[in-house]
Amino acid sequence: MMQYSFSYNKKKVIQALRYYFFARQEIKFMIILVNLYAILAAILFFFKKIRPEPFVLGSLIWLLMLIAVWYILPYSIYKRSIKTFTDQFIIRFTDDKIFLENEWGEAHWKWADFAKYMESPHFFHLYFNAKSFFLIPKEGMEDENKKQIRELFKLHIPS
Repeated sequence: MMQYSFSYNKKKVIQALRYYFFARQEIKFMIILVNLYAILAAILFFFKKIRPEPFVLGSLIWLLMLIAVWYILPYSIYKRSIKTFTDQFIIRFTDDKIFLENEWGEAHWKWADFAKYMESPHFFHLYFNAKSFFLIPKEGMEDENKKQIRELFKLHIPS
């Protein structure tokens, strides 16, 4: 059994939420589609095949999408879950479960409850499904513990 105490850092949580959104297939698809439209509009505008409005529209859509994914979505999720992100937690890993506790209570999940995991620079992301996940901060965690946690995840959760 391994135990780890943590709290969240707002800036790092926002960055982790950005990783989450940019890893989503629909966001990737939208970015590719908008970029293709903007490139095509720029080429056609350069060769004077279209007026500047479609080019400006493509640039505006790209800018609005970037603002939404980079700022609006992460900050709105953080604000909605601020109580969680301001608490102090203790997490314990065993061979069959993960236990999470704070001053309000305790929760536990079997390893089979997690669909996948992902690692970003500051967090381990444990996914219950495509839209529901839990963040475990790496800050303050010793390298040996990170290595042990990775091994547990590889053993129990699909990547």
